[in-house]
Amino acid sequence: MSTPASEESARTPRPGRSVSGVSYRPAEAGYFDKRSLKRTAGFWGIWGIGIAAVISGDFSGWNFGLDSAGFGGMLIAFVIVVVMYFTMLFSIGEMSAAMPHTGGAYSFARAAMGPWGGFVTGLAETIEYVATTAVIVFFSASYANGITEVLFNFVLPEWVWWIVLYAIFILLNTAGASVSFRFAIIVSFLSIGILAIFAVIAVFSGQWSVANLYDIPPDPGQSEFLPHGVLPILFALPFAMWFFLGIEELPLAAEEAHDPSRDIPRAGVLGMVTLVACGAVVLVLNPGLTGSAALGTSGEPLLDGFRAVLPEGLAAVLSAFALIGLLASLQGIMFAYGRNMYSLSRAGYYPKVLSLTGARQTPWVALLVGALIGFVALLVVQFTGGAAGSGGAIVLNIAVWGAVLAYLLQMVSFVLLRRNLADAPRPYRSPTGVWGAIVAGVIAAAIFLGFLLNDIFRPAIVAIAVVYVIGLGLFALFGRTRLVLSPEEEYALSGGAHRDPQAEGYDAMEKEVFRAPDDRD
Repeated sequence: MSTPASEESARTPRPGRSVSGVSYRPAEAGYFDKRSLKRTAGFWGIWGIGIAAVISGDFSGWNFGLDSAGFGGMLIAFVIVVVMYFTMLFSIGEMSAAMPHTGGAYSFARAAMGPWGGFVTGLAETIEYVATTAVIVFFSASYANGITEVLFNFVLPEWVWWIVLYAIFILLNTAGASVSFRFAIIVSFLSIGILAIFAVIAVFSGQWSVANLYDIPPDPGQSEFLPHGVLPILFALPFAMWFFLGIEELPLAAEEAHDPSRDIPRAGVLGMVTLVACGAVVLVLNPGLTGSAALGTSGEPLLDGFRAVLPEGLAAVLSAFALIGLLASLQGIMFAYGRNMYSLSRAGYYPKVLSLTGARQTPWVALLVGALIGFVALLVVQFTGGAAGSGGAIVLNIAVWGAVLAYLLQMVSFVLLRRNLADAPRPYRSPTGVWGAIVAGVIAAAIFLGFLLNDIFRPAIVAIAVVYVIGLGLFALFGRTRLVLSPEEEYALSGGAHRDPQAEGYDAMEKEVFRAPDDRD
């Protein structure tokens, strides 16, 4: 049931009053003007940014699941993950339509579980997107060296590629939201076209074989379909997620979309349909050319697929185009971590400087800081023994573990919001309702459990645990007494009464709380 008006008033912060252990400060003059975004995206722009964020998963990363579980295990993991993402996107679509502001996962959890729940969920999404960007940079460097070695007979140290890639895409993302969305649409269609070319070549090459799918020698007592048994399916789930990880970022574009309540849910569903088709093509055709055994540890699986059917030089040329898919995701995921960090910073959970947007109305400080964190993470992995394949897998696991935690908390938030804010406006309602959220949450919990059971994933768990200890400690000591009434906080504190910052202004509740007659003295 809805929160009664008297209860809403009782929990509305006043100067000096604590709410769930946090307190709010009045925003300085011009605070929100320095942190403004621009509405430039229609339906296709939102679809494009979602596809761009994910499409690199078809080019690298997913294939490590073949090594874990064989083709049969990876196929089952793919189907399970598809169910999770559809039911989760229905739920996220409902919440994003109800809360048309940039916070995304943080905003949903903040409204459902209070400021601490919002911070824990938002931090999980920060980890997901910053680490995902780093993974894409890692694989892009691998692809780039594979191409330049064949075409120009030289390679660069990987860290040089990392700097170049981060620098280019920071500049692109700070050029303005309209540039970002247009670029995302173009590279999304180009990436899909490249996958279509690969599919045609694979089908008509005559070299695709079912036997190649099942060429991993089975363990004693196991089958060719599941060469390592049933349990490794659980370990393959994180790699199956790589086909779709990032599509849930769409709510982060809410304050830059013309009609977020309508377009974000629709773009999410169409985006998933697109990604399922692309992922199925790659999952079946790529190992059918190269063999699952060889592909399971490859840093550039699609390049290996081209190499299997084409002369080396021509394969490298086509793979240069395939690199577009990886670069598309650099654009899309960098957009995501920039907006995620922006929203948490604007509310005061992160240092407020991270939410400054500048003349082009893009969160350039958050983009730069996120890139520095990702670059340092890659260096740490490289210099602590992460080799070409395993290093990418370690950072990939950090990204997926952060994502799974954010997914689980968002599904809990959906169930709580359906119960506690039942009468709040919901322009879009999930067709699978509460049960869909529960299904998605259970699958996310299973993947979470898989991480805990597999020793290979332990470095990722330790890394995230360290981040949470530091993050929660800093928030408890400093951040919790410096929050600002951003749109996400207004929605939560008003029980959904303050919903749309574009319609009401960005300081509507600020005026009520800090300029009310009973507080002036």
